[in-house]
Amino acid sequence: NEINEVPFFDVQLPYELALKIFQYLGKTELGRCAQVSRTWKVLAEDEVLWYRLCQQEGYLLGTSISDRSCWKLALKNCRARERTLKTNWKNRIGAVSQLQYELGKILCDVHSCDGVVIAGYTSGEVRLWDTRTWDYTAPILEPVHGPGDAGPQPHVSFVRINSSLAVAAYEDGTVSVWNLMFGREPIHHYQHNQRIQALALGSEGATVATASGFEVKVESPNDRGFWQTTETFEIQKLVNFLNLVPDVTGSPVTVAAAEDVVYLLKAEDPGKILHSVYGQPVTCLDVSAHEAAFGVKTFGWLLNEPNQILLYNLETSQCLKKMGNSIGDFTCVNLQNSPPNMLVTGNKDRRVRVFDLRKSESLCSLYAHQLGVSAVQMDDWKIVSGGEEGLVCVWDQRMGTKLWEMYARHPVRHIWFNSHSLITANIPDEKTPRGISVMADDLTMHRRYRGIIYAYEFSVDQLAVESILP
Repeated sequence: NEINEVPFFDVQLPYELALKIFQYLGKTELGRCAQVSRTWKVLAEDEVLWYRLCQQEGYLLGTSISDRSCWKLALKNCRARERTLKTNWKNRIGAVSQLQYELGKILCDVHSCDGVVIAGYTSGEVRLWDTRTWDYTAPILEPVHGPGDAGPQPHVSFVRINSSLAVAAYEDGTVSVWNLMFGREPIHHYQHNQRIQALALGSEGATVATASGFEVKVESPNDRGFWQTTETFEIQKLVNFLNLVPDVTGSPVTVAAAEDVVYLLKAEDPGKILHSVYGQPVTCLDVSAHEAAFGVKTFGWLLNEPNQILLYNLETSQCLKKMGNSIGDFTCVNLQNSPPNMLVTGNKDRRVRVFDLRKSESLCSLYAHQLGVSAVQMDDWKIVSGGEEGLVCVWDQRMGTKLWEMYARHPVRHIWFNSHSLITANIPDEKTPRGISVMADDLTMHRRYRGIIYAYEFSVDQLAVESILP
């Protein structure tokens, strides 16, 4: 820059020092400073300042300052796009697609990560969709074929996916792991002696945990890439919920809820009990990097302590907060994907509640789902909830009002969204409905029993018209 010294009232400052001062200003202040003089205008529009503002507001992360010629314009465009997306979300403007796989028969489980959806079916097949591009190199993941696999495949019990791996657990106790980069053949396969009750996959990296009977098994690859059983934990009760703690360095840490006990399972302390109150079963569970939140059900003999959400610190194993006083059971809780110091829950009493973890109090309570809430997620301004009756509702969290809703036949078991897309799954509880033959070959028959996955895209500037994607 040709300007070496910048006038600051009665003194002349070096340009670098003046730039350092201007770094403490926001967009509005920089705009006002640009009107003072030509020298200040050059300084207030320096690319370093606007690049820094872009990064602070969370736009274009991972880019360098040399990637754009005008960072002020880049910030303006990012903010305009964000406003458009918010308007589209509120007014349901965009595209909505059904993800269907007729050969799979009835939907058993659905999971998603960054727009990639995985679904398991009663036919034993596992199907992938990439909703970002709609073309995927391996849309159907092959199971491991043994010598005597001539008969029908067992049902899929659970599926999970992260940025690099897909995992499926089957009714017969087998687990298959696929690498999303390597195509449709599994890279790892292992077997439990009994039916699998819970499956967890690390949000990043390659760690899989499964619970079967009174055993929790953790599998991950070693330094050379060969998969092995990292840990096996024996516990006293049957596991209902299983989560891997994200962002853990060293050996994996697993949180398992088994009836009325919550275990913190790690290699150095294998049988550690995080929480246990006899006769008060855990009804839902979610974990973040440092905390675990779970719902606890009482049976009414403790009238002064109704159903609550408990928040525990995973490092100290101390109970930090007790939240909510509800007659109904807490059926779902989302801690990991919620904004900092926030928690969203769903309850059988038909209400969605948002809690402030700093105050242990409910910020809002939304009444919607006639048969209880089954899935929920929130961000800084909206909440998406799903109910047992099949209704998906989108709420404005600050106003406490419902923006729009969408109905399908079966209970909503999965909800995931980011800034521009939403994925919901209605999964039937009945896998073999009365009047339907297991070997029925008519693909159009009994479509209403199959379950359905919806993918919404709000960055498309059009009214939400349904389309079906095979």
